[in-house]
Amino acid sequence: MSNVSIYLNFQGNCQEAFNFYKATFATEFSAPFMYMKDMPPNPDAPALPENEQNAVMHVALPILGGTQIMGTDMLESMGHKLVIGNNTTISLQPDSREEADKLFAALSQGGSDLAPMRDEFWGYWGCCLDRFGIRWMFNLPSENMQQG
Repeated sequence: MSNVSIYLNFQGNCQEAFNFYKATFATEFSAPFMYMKDMPPNPDAPALPENEQNAVMHVALPILGGTQIMGTDMLESMGHKLVIGNNTTISLQPDSREEADKLFAALSQGGSDLAPMRDEFWGYWGCCLDRFGIRWMFNLPSENMQQG
């Protein structure tokens, strides 16, 4: 079933922020902390430095009215720099690849393709900046990620 979440980027303090939000909203994580060191190795990417191994790759927390916030730490080793404007993304989970591709094509038109739609180890994913400067993420988890 499709849903919309708000994705938040942090520069190394995602875990602290989400523990604060968990206490504030008095809810439990819908996806517990996954760390950068938990990613499968990618032979096409450089190894992460030791100080980024425990950076948060992903976490999710329901807040109010069915809304969920998700978060990650940006990686300095990959040139990520947190600035107001790239710290919030609207995350869409469409019902199909076709719907994801259609929405990505429309929203990225006249904007910037930050990450074209592609298969990742967790599912089908992409991210773009629309022509108005709004960041959109598209995520269709693989079947085994939906069950786990």
